[in-house]
Amino acid sequence: MNQEASINFSEDEKDILQEIMNIAFGNATADLAEVVDIYVMLSIPNIQVIGIGELPFYLKDTIKDDGESSIVEQKFWGNFKGSGLLVFPSGSGKDLLAFLDDRADYHHEGTAAATLEKGGLLEIGNILIGACVGKVSELLSTFVTYSPPQVLQGKSSDYNYLIEHFDPLQTAIVMKTIFTFKEKDINGFLLILTNHESIDWLRKALHEFMGTYE
Repeated sequence: MNQEASINFSEDEKDILQEIMNIAFGNATADLAEVVDIYVMLSIPNIQVIGIGELPFYLKDTIKDDGESSIVEQKFWGNFKGSGLLVFPSGSGKDLLAFLDDRADYHHEGTAAATLEKGGLLEIGNILIGACVGKVSELLSTFVTYSPPQVLQGKSSDYNYLIEHFDPLQTAIVMKTIFTFKEKDINGFLLILTNHESIDWLRKALHEFMGTYE
């Protein structure tokens, strides 16, 4: 499918997708609260259609952080195909690790701290991304398989490393929500990206979803 067809994703289709993402993000926060006893507040999802080549600029403008961000990436395949990105601005990873550790005398340094921080980020990312994508797939009557999540780190001034495996001429649907951990001042972004290969299927699935309520 060419880029022009992708960009013609209608406002009605975006509205349906936004409602589905609302349900999916709610499901993800419930799963997280059940597994690690953390309550997460999420904003209303924002849906945009952008060129893959614009994604680094979109992330830089969205995050507005000059430090080193921590990003958990998890790819998924099926009719619904793309990547989930859980983005923590600089410093949030260490704060999150301290929050996850219920020991009052928590102290770690150096390699041990980095290893624990990575593990905590992977745990949160796996739960949030998996629950969100899984619920979208369930609502749209399909299923996906996942790659293991991985932690990516890079300067906010250069997010080009996130699109190394994409054709820069392709189009992506970006589904973004801002999340905040209620008990601590930690926030970030959850992005679900699906590329042009899924858009024809997604458009059809959205209309079939709405058809069940008519």
